[in-house]
Amino acid sequence: MASSTFLLSPLTFSHNKKPLLHYSFLHSSTKNLNLLLPKGFIRKTNELRTLTVAKSNGSDSADAPDRLISALCYFYPFFDGVQYGKYVINQFYPVQAIVQPLFPAIRVFKSFPFNGFLVFLTLYFVVVRNQNFSRYVRFNTMQAIVLDVLLIFPDLLERTFNPRSGFGLDLMMSLDSTVFLFLLVSLIYGSSSCLLGQIPRLPIVADAADRQVL
Repeated sequence: MASSTFLLSPLTFSHNKKPLLHYSFLHSSTKNLNLLLPKGFIRKTNELRTLTVAKSNGSDSADAPDRLISALCYFYPFFDGVQYGKYVINQFYPVQAIVQPLFPAIRVFKSFPFNGFLVFLTLYFVVVRNQNFSRYVRFNTMQAIVLDVLLIFPDLLERTFNPRSGFGLDLMMSLDSTVFLFLLVSLIYGSSSCLLGQIPRLPIVADAADRQVL
């Protein structure tokens, strides 16, 4: 009760009545101005204000934990598709030098046949579908998942044809090497961008990830 009296005292208990008159005049002027302005203008102004508030309170944050989680997610498709680099890793030492420090983690990932599927379920249901994570984390996680799902196609081609020699083998080696290099570039680009707080948008998979992340 005392607080309400304090708040009202400048207007109601002042000996000078001009503040009340000024307040009434401004209040009525604002109403008249709203009546004179087109309704579309007022609606657009309110929408712009709403969008500005929504943007400032959005969930696209990229603090240190978000960056780290997002960067680690891009190792999942690379570990799952590292077998496509069997030709490139053996032929090019620079690629081998980049991948060799990851061999212990790759062995752990490949040690159990269902590790890839379990990681997929964990990332999708625990991270992507969890609104407690920021959209930044969920978008990057979904990109990594979509990239891993696309590995189904080269795997089907390899299982279907499986050439042993000749032109078919050369074509399969080129396809495997292309898939591996794409995974490697995606890992480097995606992880480094996340660590810097940027939003990596991988070709082919970025739009699909956008549609899945609300």
